[in-house]
Amino acid sequence: MMNTIEKIRRKAKGRQKTIVLPEYYDERVVEAARILKEEGIARPLLLTREMIDPEEKERYIEEFYEIHKARDMELEEVRKLFAGTLYYAAMMTREGKVDGLVAGAAHTTPDMARASIRCLGVDEHITIVSSCFIMVVPDCLYGDEGTFVFADCGIIPEPNSRQLACIALSAAELTAKVLGLTPRIALLSYSTKGSAKGRSLEKIAEAIGLLKEMSPGLLVDGELQVDAAIVPEVARIKYPDSPVGGKANVLIFPDLDAGNIGYKLVQRLSNARAVGPLLLGLKKPASDLSRGCLAEDVVDCAAVTAIRAE
Repeated sequence: MMNTIEKIRRKAKGRQKTIVLPEYYDERVVEAARILKEEGIARPLLLTREMIDPEEKERYIEEFYEIHKARDMELEEVRKLFAGTLYYAAMMTREGKVDGLVAGAAHTTPDMARASIRCLGVDEHITIVSSCFIMVVPDCLYGDEGTFVFADCGIIPEPNSRQLACIALSAAELTAKVLGLTPRIALLSYSTKGSAKGRSLEKIAEAIGLLKEMSPGLLVDGELQVDAAIVPEVARIKYPDSPVGGKANVLIFPDLDAGNIGYKLVQRLSNARAVGPLLLGLKKPASDLSRGCLAEDVVDCAAVTAIRAE
């Protein structure tokens, strides 16, 4: 099980990136910073209030206000956002003073996502922000020896066709960059290639078409039921001509309900390691954390963020 995690940590060591951790008051984050430093996985910056430069903070506030004032955001409202350390850390990441941001142990996913989107900006290549998990399932023959990427599990409630395509593309890019694997993408459904009918299936078909236009070389198929996507014996029965059937390692869920339920079921029932949520589609790398995370989860997210910062 730990082989993939060990590879990620080893790969991060070779980068020696600085990762800012603004939740200095959380014991799990403090412990993670210690591990990151002692094992040389990354250079952690545990950002405390005392470390914040008042002049720099004021500059960040004014810069943030200039970026967002067109949205009727008042200066006093911006000052409230910068009362803690999260937005300051995000602006440090935007400016390149640090290489990546990891937070969420003490912030909700909406709070972390808003700070990241507002401060880091959206990558024009991807156009939307979503999230994924690296799932490492012990004693598993499927995916890449039990390693998968699941998306989107944390951000977009009901993605349209273009959003599904962008989620798939960004998850595929992370799979290649962080894990060094060839992404084999399945857009999941309750149907396999027309075994049922419904508007959601039309949406998936449209997404597949868009994805092939965006990145013609990708290995992608859908709609696929999850067993047809990851189990070779089932794929041979249900859809033997699929280019990824039975071999998928990137699973794209049709909506946030399915994605969030799916990753938590796999995590809890199989004792899988779930690394994330890793935010996708930003100009700089950032990782959210589950508020139920362990120190080791923070370390793993920081390691992935360090690799993505290259």
